[in-house]
Formats: sequence, structure tokens, C-alpha cells
Amino acid sequence: MLATTIHAPGDIRLEEVPDPHVLLPTDAVVRVSAACVCGSDLWRYRGVVPVNRPGRIGHEFVGVVTDVGDEVGTVTPGDFVIAPFSYSCGTCVNCRNGVQTSCVRGGFWAGRDRDDLPVDGGQGEQVRVPLADGTLVRTPEVPDDALLPGLLALTDVMGTGHHAAVRGGVRPGSVVAVVGDGAVGLCAVLAARRLGAERIVIFSRHPDRQDIARGFGVDDVITTRGDEGVEELQTLLDAPGADVVLEAVGNQDSMEQAVAAARPGGSVGYVGVPNGITELPMRAMFNRNVGLAGGVAPVRAYLEELLPEVLDGRLSPGAVFDRTVPLSDVGEAYAAMDRRQAVKVMLRP
Repeated sequence: MLATTIHAPGDIRLEEVPDPHVLLPTDAVVRVSAACVCGSDLWRYRGVVPVNRPGRIGHEFVGVVTDVGDEVGTVTPGDFVIAPFSYSCGTCVNCRNGVQTSCVRGGFWAGRDRDDLPVDGGQGEQVRVPLADGTLVRTPEVPDDALLPGLLALTDVMGTGHHAAVRGGVRPGSVVAVVGDGAVGLCAVLAARRLGAERIVIFSRHPDRQDIARGFGVDDVITTRGDEGVEELQTLLDAPGADVVLEAVGNQDSMEQAVAAARPGGSVGYVGVPNGITELPMRAMFNRNVGLAGGVAPVRAYLEELLPEVLDGRLSPGAVFDRTVPLSDVGEAYAAMDRRQAVKVMLRP
């Protein structure tokens, strides 16, 4: 079968790899209907995260189950399933506590599992899914193509934006600011509105992303950054900052801006992968009683809550996909996102 591999920064290839098979009785095999490129994939593409050897890449996919191991009981061949960006057992103490990304038996796509078996990347024609019962969530029926973007967003960006809003403490009446206008930041807007935020402001310099943000429920857009952006926010709100700031970038400047944009006693929900953050602005947080909570999003914990709303149209995160390309053009997909020519690219095998 064909699958995406990364050989070096900027070197993305589509190559023949062995077809996946059930290796353990808890495995399933999924034929991919749609996958995508994530902003966190770009860290390796750009060389921020080292690429030490060629390997698989990608961690977001949906598709149809084609085979299951003898111990799999929640999905069967023919089921359409959503695969979160990490796999998890669903039964260990961390899974029971809703932190499946810390599963004691689980892990992440495109690596190796606890038995040192290779784990497929999500950007391919098929994927072996470890711990299928704890990982996969099936839909009531096989969806049509119109639903694919929304369902694919549930594998990562919608759940990650939701995690930022939940951990940041968004509630009815909250005034929210969002730092980051990528797919996660945009989904954080959608999540904040869903949780009852009264007013949402996003920091964004890109008109195409601003349009999506407004469609998701943003009230105001600020195009400046740093101290100037914080001053503009305070003037706009006629307040010392937002109740909750959602940080969806993961670098030093974005974290400092998020903390500065929160009012005294406010909070920051952070989900940006922290590449380049060398220190937290602890003095500012301490002096102004700003709380900080977040981390890698346990998307699996949110799927049962969010999936019904995507299926019935109440929640439409699929608008973050502004380009669709065949898997054969995966190199184009990475280049478009790297150059900010696309917010998020869907791949169709």
C-alpha cells in the first residue's frame, strides 16, 4: 500500500510500505477514508523537531474497519470509525480519569508500541490500530463525503480546541481571547462559543482565517501582537484583559502574550505544542493571579460528547479544511500549510 514518509526536513514522500495486518488480538485494521496534515507535523517538516531517520508520519484519520483481532468487541468490519491522535486502552487508571494521552499501555501514531512493534502513521491507505476497543469510536452509519471534514476534525483539532476551553475554564458569560489562528485556535473559538462565551476575540493577521473565525463565532479580530496587541485588547474590552485566554501556538511569544492578555484572576488554557518555550512568565502570573492549565488534549475523552453534535449539524468544525488533495499530492499539502496557503489540508486516498 501507499503511505507518507518523512526523510528529512522538507522531504515528504509517498512510498510503498507493507500492508498492515492484525498482529495482536486487540488490533483492528482500518481502510482510511480521509486523513490530514497537522500543524504539529510541520515541526518535523521544518526541522524544529529533528528527523533522525526516515519514517511514517501523520496522526489524524477516519475510515472503515476491515479486520479485527479476536479480543476486539466494540467495532466490527464495515464500521466507520474515528481514530483520535493517540491510541489508548480505555481501562487503565489514566484512561478512567479521562487522560487517555497518558495511557499506560497506549502511545502515538508513527512510532513504536510498548511491545516495540511499529505503529503506522495516519497518512496512508490503511492503518493498524492497536488497542482498538479503547481507541476507536464508531459512527452509527457510514457517513457521506459532506460529513467527512467534521468527523476528521474530531480526531484532533476540535477536541484540542475544546480541551483549551475546558481547561481554561470557559463558562457562560466568559470573555475569551484566542492566541493562534491555525486550525486548533479556530476550533478553540468554536468550543468557547459552544460553552457559552459571551464575547470572543482572536489575534489574527490572516484574512482567510479571520473569515473562518467569524463564522465560528468570533466577535472581534485584533491584528497586532505583543504589548501593542494586549493594549488593543484592553481598550476593546474596556477591561484589564480577558477572563480566559486560549493559547494554540506553542512558542515563547504566544505564551507571553496569552498570559499578558488575561485579566488579573483570569486563566490561560494552553494546547499549543511547546516547541521553543524556554520559560514561563512566572512573575507576571504570580503578580496578577493568572492561572495556567492545559497540555496534550485527551481527544478520546471528548468524542462521545462532541460526535453527536457533528452528526446532527449543531457543530461544524470541518470548515477548517480549506483544501483537499489526493494522497498522491501529499507533498503539496505540506508545502501549502508550511507557506500558510492553507489552514488545514485534507488528504483523500
